[in-house]
Amino acid sequence: MTVGSFVFMLHSHLPYYRMAGMWPFGEENLYECMSETYVPLLNAISELYEEEGIKAKLTVGITPILAEQLNDEHLKNGFVEYLDSRIAAVSKDLERYPDPKVEHSQHLKYLAKYYFDWFNHIKDSFVNKYNKDLISAFKKYQDLGCIEITTSGATHGFSPLLATDTNLNAQFKVGSDTTKRLFGKKAKGCWLPECAYRQGYEYIGKDGQKKWRPAIEVTLQNNDIEYFFTESHVIEGGNSVGNRRVVGIYGNIEYIPLPQREATGYDTYSAYWLPDAQVAVMGRNDRAGFQVWSAADGYPGDGVYREFHKKDDKSGMNYWRITSPNTDLGDKMLYDPVLAMNQVNSNSDHYTTLLFHLLNDHKKATGKEGLLMVSFDTELYGHWWFEGVEFIKQVIRKLNNFVPEIERCTAGEYLEKHPPVDTIQIPESSWGQGGHFYVWLNHLTEWMWPIIHACEKRIIDIVSKYEKIPEDKLLHRALNQLARENLLLQSSDWPFLITTWQAKDYATDRFNEHVERFSLIADMIESGNINDEELKKIESIDNCFPVIDYRVYLPIEEGKIPQQEAKLAPLYK
Repeated sequence: MTVGSFVFMLHSHLPYYRMAGMWPFGEENLYECMSETYVPLLNAISELYEEEGIKAKLTVGITPILAEQLNDEHLKNGFVEYLDSRIAAVSKDLERYPDPKVEHSQHLKYLAKYYFDWFNHIKDSFVNKYNKDLISAFKKYQDLGCIEITTSGATHGFSPLLATDTNLNAQFKVGSDTTKRLFGKKAKGCWLPECAYRQGYEYIGKDGQKKWRPAIEVTLQNNDIEYFFTESHVIEGGNSVGNRRVVGIYGNIEYIPLPQREATGYDTYSAYWLPDAQVAVMGRNDRAGFQVWSAADGYPGDGVYREFHKKDDKSGMNYWRITSPNTDLGDKMLYDPVLAMNQVNSNSDHYTTLLFHLLNDHKKATGKEGLLMVSFDTELYGHWWFEGVEFIKQVIRKLNNFVPEIERCTAGEYLEKHPPVDTIQIPESSWGQGGHFYVWLNHLTEWMWPIIHACEKRIIDIVSKYEKIPEDKLLHRALNQLARENLLLQSSDWPFLITTWQAKDYATDRFNEHVERFSLIADMIESGNINDEELKKIESIDNCFPVIDYRVYLPIEEGKIPQQEAKLAPLYK
């Protein structure tokens, strides 16, 4: 007898780093996540299936712009070079330790050997096991039923703030088509970039007449997307995310909640239909999610786990443990992998017990089997929380072997077995500060949006003149590259990095570079004077979405998005 279902969702995303710097921002960020997260995750999925016969049943979101980078030859070769540089650096540590002048140098030598073996194992996996092709590896385990891959907006554009439905549709059409091209099947689900949602709304059109702009889910349905995910407070009401600090890239933001909403009467133990299209939404379970992602109260903050921020000044190796959140970097204790793995074992025991009790208590209270959906940034596991991938592996194994009462399934599998029965109207929302749009639209970023909106209008105006693909191949290339640059400048990463001050100058420069390339190409098209060498130079850098069709920007009539018929459940309970 089961007590309910568990959906473990991992959202994988990085901005477009290809040929845009190396360190501290640029390609090395991608290589770090490949070595610490994506390759170890594939190894865990592979080992569970091939050695133990366990299908991981993970829902793995891979944004199209990340998938394009994982599929890129320049970045594949760059990753091998990165691994070689790490192996060379730690080899020098093996030579300089033990050093009688350095305290605990014998343990430092032990850690150097640990990392030497670790990096060589990652390289062997990437080169020999996966043939430098992580996309094919993810596809393999998708086709075996171990994981389900979801899509997203092509470049993670912040959907609610795009001014035109044509551009909104382009983000999800290019994204969905890219996922299908790379992974062999159309994704049923998606991750809304930044979990950002808006309802449909009435507005006054250019002709002075009232018009209706459809909700986000209409665009999703038009691209055959059947479900997405959201935060717990979006479903339940009450307080938004609140004053919490989280592990990882978002840890520098302190969440300031909006005024408390009234409780909706809904909970996250079910999935729901949206009112304007037959698209389902799942809310993250707050308790099960908070137990992991909270920097203060979650597992990753334990003192025995590896310290992310302190690195050896010569090799760059992470030789220290967290020790305590209040310990200065200079006073951190040395890392002990054995102690860390013991703690993973303890934490995974606690987590599987927590999941069982949450579902069992819900079933006792309601008489119904419930859903526990937890969603995290994939990069939390391995990159930020070094031991996190092992935690995932142990949780899956223990649920499979010892907690058969919990049905492990992907998001799509859950919805197929348990289609929603209720429809819910969710509010304008995001994962960000206060649960609204502040992180992406504020006094530091407000200058960006008129530029984005102007580019939206300009590409529609240009493309509307070329409903038929031109015979001039140079012009055709220019139109397609214009579409790429428009998608790239819309990335939500640029305003996010500006707001958080993590990479303010880098993000500003990247945004401006894509705007300049967009404007240059648009000027060339409109003047009828396209410079082949200039175009080739841009194409060589921004080569994502190689089969893009610029006609995705043919204008959709204002306020008249074609909507498929939807058989909807009754609104509200």
